[in-house]
Amino acid sequence: MNHAERDNVVASGAEQTLDSGPAALTITGLQAWYGESHILHGVDLTVRRGEVVTLLGRNGAGRTTTLRAIMGLTGRRTGSLRIGEKETINLPTHKIAHCGVGYCPEERAIFSSLSCEENLLLPPMVGQSSYAMSLDEIYEMFPNLKERRMSQGTRLSGGEQQMLAVARILRTGANLLLLDEISEGLAPVIVQALARMILALKARGYTVVMVEQNFRFAAPLADRFYVMEHGRIVEHFVASELEGKMPVLHELLGV
Repeated sequence: MNHAERDNVVASGAEQTLDSGPAALTITGLQAWYGESHILHGVDLTVRRGEVVTLLGRNGAGRTTTLRAIMGLTGRRTGSLRIGEKETINLPTHKIAHCGVGYCPEERAIFSSLSCEENLLLPPMVGQSSYAMSLDEIYEMFPNLKERRMSQGTRLSGGEQQMLAVARILRTGANLLLLDEISEGLAPVIVQALARMILALKARGYTVVMVEQNFRFAAPLADRFYVMEHGRIVEHFVASELEGKMPVLHELLGV
């Protein structure tokens, strides 16, 4: 994505009002543990429907744990986690998924013994059918997957596996997408394809929460940024404020 494209995307994000529209996700006072380890210490954040929100922070800041806590994949959780109007803090993971939440973990979790297309067809419908993409729509968005549809998961490149991991969620009807480091270790051409995918999903009305170490990838895409440190939100700003926040981001993240 070139500088002109980035400026256009950031400008479009700047047009959005911070508190406009209904909330897709509201987190209040979220605490989370892995066993005896207390990882999240009162996280508060709001994601509006149709937004792309990025969680920034150094390794160990609690970003991935936040995504896992939303899905009920941590140990004990306290506080409030509302998907739309529904409180989910005490729900098991499968019921959270049925609220229309899709999670793409960093490890991708591709079934290596299944073909690309079998991986796509495997997940059940859990969200709204209006958001569930057909195979034809998936293959239009990811032409590489159409070409490799009969290839085993183990024979796909890293970039193709990442595309498959995201595409598999889109088959389920989920409309709140939690994406963990989807650009990590991928060639620039694949990263650009993923950026185009996120913009296309936003245009279709999906809500996206991204954890990203690659600031150059995340910055042009997000409408809103939350910066985490030691299991807490320490900065929060919208896309129009990004330039003014760069000194703070440099101090916190080294970007």
